[in-house]
Amino acid sequence: ARDAAPALAGTAEPADWHAPVPTTGADVFGGVAGDLAQGFRGEDVLYGFARHELETVFVATSNGLRRRHTQPTGTVEINAKRSGSSAWAGVSTPDFVDVPVESMLADLSTRLDWGRRSVELPAGRYETLMPPSTVADMMIYLTWSMDGRGAQEGRTALSAPGGTRVGERLTDLGLDLYSDAAATGLECTPFVTAASSSQRLSVFDNGMDVGRVDWIRDGAVNALAYPRAAAREFDVPVTVGADNLLMTGGTATLADMVARTERGLLLTTLWYIREVDPTVLLLTGLTRDGVYLIEDGEVTAEVNNFRFNESPLDLLRRTTEAGVSEVTLPREWGDWATRAAMPSLRIPDFHMSSVSQAR
Repeated sequence: ARDAAPALAGTAEPADWHAPVPTTGADVFGGVAGDLAQGFRGEDVLYGFARHELETVFVATSNGLRRRHTQPTGTVEINAKRSGSSAWAGVSTPDFVDVPVESMLADLSTRLDWGRRSVELPAGRYETLMPPSTVADMMIYLTWSMDGRGAQEGRTALSAPGGTRVGERLTDLGLDLYSDAAATGLECTPFVTAASSSQRLSVFDNGMDVGRVDWIRDGAVNALAYPRAAAREFDVPVTVGADNLLMTGGTATLADMVARTERGLLLTTLWYIREVDPTVLLLTGLTRDGVYLIEDGEVTAEVNNFRFNESPLDLLRRTTEAGVSEVTLPREWGDWATRAAMPSLRIPDFHMSSVSQAR
């Protein structure tokens, strides 16, 4: 195999190697179910789902390596409908202890209030505020595309003449985009657990420590993913990211950013994201469950949905403001990527390429 590498060695079993495997059950949802009762008594139609998983992984090699980790993963997603308008809210939670159902319902009600007035807008480029969930969807796809081999071989948007774009500055905002298995509140498996090999991971590296990786540091491309075999081939450090993604930001809340907007759009979620051109990482997708018009610092109406065409790299190049970073759940990739913290971003010319009839 192209990614073949020697089996990792170890000397001792972890203390919990023979301990019973923990499980979860329906009782974990009790608090959320009780908190939802108030919403079900209201005027809005609510629907959605909650899930909780406890996945225990064991890794063992013929060279004596023994590793074990139990990963809790949970999400709550709520859709609300009222008079033809819809809104979505979602959160990730490892243990269902502090799910903010009350604030989720309040946010949904506020958005549905905004939908009492509707305005039709044409396709075009609009100043747009992207809340953390939408930023997560775009940045997650970016990091999935940051494999070193593809860049070295000239096949990706991170390729450059004679090498890669590592070192290229994307933004002057000083943003860091990183993965870190020890990130507070977003902890995840601290070693490689690949079920199959890919450009970014190798099964031959299973059990290898995963440290913090700064994919973008101070606004510049800083790292690409290299399993051990690829790192040896291209003479670069081994780089494997953890199963989370965080971006630093500023101090402004989304409400602050809205208040400073003369005229623009407020997105809430993105959907059906697909790759159009890997050489520039151009993505297309749809807005969903609420796009709103901002005028003179206030949200004044709901507008129609759009199809968009954007590259996450270009979004970083063009962003003019980053808000405070906060834990968020990506809408599109939430089935696979539940551990993220992102800021809101202001994009001066987000490309709404066509009007969508989706509701």
